[in-house]
Amino acid sequence: MGWFSSGTKGVSGAVKDEVLEKKGFGIKAKYDHGDIEPVELDPSKVKVKKTLVTKEEALPGRKNVMDVSERHFVLATPMKGPWAGNLQKCVFGNGCFWGSEKGIWRLPGGGIHSTAVGYAGGFTENPTYQEVCTGKTGHAEVVQVVFDPEKISLSDILRWFWESHDPTQGMAQGNDRGSQYRSILIHFDDEQRRLFEASKTSYENELKAMGKGAGKHITTEIKSAADCEHECVFFYAEDEHQQYLAKPGAR
Repeated sequence: MGWFSSGTKGVSGAVKDEVLEKKGFGIKAKYDHGDIEPVELDPSKVKVKKTLVTKEEALPGRKNVMDVSERHFVLATPMKGPWAGNLQKCVFGNGCFWGSEKGIWRLPGGGIHSTAVGYAGGFTENPTYQEVCTGKTGHAEVVQVVFDPEKISLSDILRWFWESHDPTQGMAQGNDRGSQYRSILIHFDDEQRRLFEASKTSYENELKAMGKGAGKHITTEIKSAADCEHECVFFYAEDEHQQYLAKPGAR
């Protein structure tokens, strides 16, 4: 795409996690959240939502923050801030966060300082994976990227973001269906916003010119961190999901 710079490509404990077991992940809920009503987790009984849940409909969440490892499994850098002053942060979602995170930590040049998977863009505070799968949190599966702009630019990260998924699919990505798989970019300042919007326009024009994309228009949500429901924009996913595709036994 000509615009880009050259460079790189819980639910109550009484509810059995049928989504994860059917996929063969073998991941269990970290907490027994008895503070909310059980929700349906059988994918054969859950209708895929084509619209986002409202704030009033969303699950309430909780105050307990998800525990994750101190160090990145691949990069051996901290998983949480505070970050050094020379580093910048961005948050995006473009489908299942396992593959998205792997694609980012593998970018060359040594500019990616740390990555983490989590949930953002919705209403539920400190949600679990099981809750996000129901579509009742409003969150998308996302990746937080902490990078050194002297070694890799945000433009390079955006190039990988756009070219690694079909941003015209709405509440889906490939065979993964649901609002948690929607395409989303969350900006933390006006510079990021302008870059996100410009890249979206450029990439949409290229897609139209080539006749590519499942849909007619890019459906990527561009959202300000200031407009997110909670002061904490990015909620870490369970430790089992962090750098999942680098760990023993991953598919």
